[in-house]
Amino acid sequence: MADVDERRIVVGVDGSEESRAALGWAVRQARLTGAVVDAMVVWKYPSTFNYDTPFTDADFAAWAKESLSGCVDDALHAGPPVEVRQTVEHGDAAKVLLEAARDADLLVVGNHGHGSLIAALLRSVARECAHRASCPVVLVCRQKRGQGEVGGLP
Repeated sequence: MADVDERRIVVGVDGSEESRAALGWAVRQARLTGAVVDAMVVWKYPSTFNYDTPFTDADFAAWAKESLSGCVDDALHAGPPVEVRQTVEHGDAAKVLLEAARDADLLVVGNHGHGSLIAALLRSVARECAHRASCPVVLVCRQKRGQGEVGGLP
């Protein structure tokens, strides 16, 4: 359980460019506000999992942990230090993130920016979080090459 006076930003990281941008945004926001970042990766078995393949929960969790660690290292490479706690969970990403952000100051997720047809057909973690979170939600899109970030900040 987090300290009541602790400012906390929860960010979902899945290794995509959008989630890396979300983590970078969360780290920069934490530097400005003195918050702690809870970076989370939530994994589940692939829908096309081959049961003849000898994978275990530990394999998936280890891959998720390694991916998250690399993303955090990249996000922290420049600038003042920020406390980033890393968590690997198994389950439904939206549910896990919403529960983790229940007492957070912000929930930050990458917005994959699917078109309206795809968004209507697919359940979006970003959409679910934006509609159901008990705290403010920041949706971060991947920046196009050569395009600066919001407000011109690096």
